[in-house]
Amino acid sequence: MAFEGLADKLGNAFKKLKNKGKLSEKDVKEAMREVRLALLEADVNYKVAKDFTNKVTERAVGQDVMQSLTPAQMVVKIVDEELTSLMGGEDARIEFASKPPTVIMMCGLQGSGKTTHTAKLAKMLKKQGRSPLLAACDVYRPAAIDQLKVVGEKAGVPVFEMGKANPVKIAKEAIKRAKDYGNDVVILDTAGRLHIDEALMDELKNIKKEVEPNEILLVIDSMTGQDAVNVAKSFNELLDITGVILTKLDGDTRGGAALSVKAVTGRPIKFAGTGEKLDDIEVFHPDRMASRILGMGDVLTLIEDAQNKMDAEKAEEMAQKMMSNKFDFNDLYDQFEQVKKMGPLKGILSKIPGVGKQLEGVDIDDRQIDWVQAIILSMTPEERSHPHIMNPSRKRRIAAGSGRSIEEVNRLIKQIDQMQKMMRQMTKGGKGSKKRRKMKGLPGLGGMPMNGMGGMGGPDGMPPFK
Repeated sequence: MAFEGLADKLGNAFKKLKNKGKLSEKDVKEAMREVRLALLEADVNYKVAKDFTNKVTERAVGQDVMQSLTPAQMVVKIVDEELTSLMGGEDARIEFASKPPTVIMMCGLQGSGKTTHTAKLAKMLKKQGRSPLLAACDVYRPAAIDQLKVVGEKAGVPVFEMGKANPVKIAKEAIKRAKDYGNDVVILDTAGRLHIDEALMDELKNIKKEVEPNEILLVIDSMTGQDAVNVAKSFNELLDITGVILTKLDGDTRGGAALSVKAVTGRPIKFAGTGEKLDDIEVFHPDRMASRILGMGDVLTLIEDAQNKMDAEKAEEMAQKMMSNKFDFNDLYDQFEQVKKMGPLKGILSKIPGVGKQLEGVDIDDRQIDWVQAIILSMTPEERSHPHIMNPSRKRRIAAGSGRSIEEVNRLIKQIDQMQKMMRQMTKGGKGSKKRRKMKGLPGLGGMPMNGMGGMGGPDGMPPFK
């Protein structure tokens, strides 16, 4: 996952501070030296890393920190605040035109995910009640227009194209069409190159001059680290971009681009691509990202993911079943289907405070959900609805049918039994109990028995892992 290596190294640096009752200036400077090295290894720009640690050191050696009862925690708090500031401080949103349509110009190098993220952004805006139109302005790359049509159809957004016509003309005609058909947002998918060249920039500058876009968003691949920052710097100098979309933040990226791009270009990261699906895009929150880097989790994004990607009615129905103690294997199967929509388990769990550290060096195999579902599918309809009727012969048949062990079958049956007991205890507090209200906070996840699934067993409340 993104920032995993950086988070580990920062955690080790702060651990040394926590082991000391009082901190001296020397302790702080030694810790900041480790932090600087961690940032450089994460491919953060050298000047950015140096300025960052200097700011933290200056604040951390102050009297308030040194005389604090918890100086190590104060240092972590300062680092959290400075990381947030480094990545922009506040959320940066799209500036919509007072008179529609709002024109968003997408640019970037080939392979950065520009066309896919054009559709992702369109789908996100459509969910917000906007009516976007995509314009195919990349007339050079083979199949670029076809690709935009495919992703546009998946996103449920119309695509305007004029074949191999002049991109400037395509952009202007797309805006005219948007006005005629009531589209309030036009997103221009412009051409990319394998590298920055004069012809590419001239074309982009011409489009900018003719259509005067409200937003110029640069799509950069976070996996390329400092190269991505250099690309952002070049595009900004020539086009004066308004923001950045950082892709592949779900991958094994060191994080240098996310931590450097705002400081180097002065332009904020507005969105982050977190997966391959068209729903895998989120508003970039500097404060939440800082919390993730420091292993503090990101519950707000987790809740938003659950609300956006899960079926609200189904989640409410499941919550009602849980509270009335009617939750069975059919419901458990459906709940896993809901969770799978949110992406890889490790990504979900890394957003939970305190869990990230427990995942260090742990391989969480998402197939284990499939294995549990295979056990459930090997049950008869009666067994799924009435877990209490299980006997040894039924368990042996289920294990054989699912290709799993009897121990795993027993563990799953025991867990749903424990879950039902927990639900009975929770309902004793009455309909309006605090526990019931709290459980609704994360639709589809409340009360799900994940500990020990697949026969491997992890920390309490966590999924199985190897």
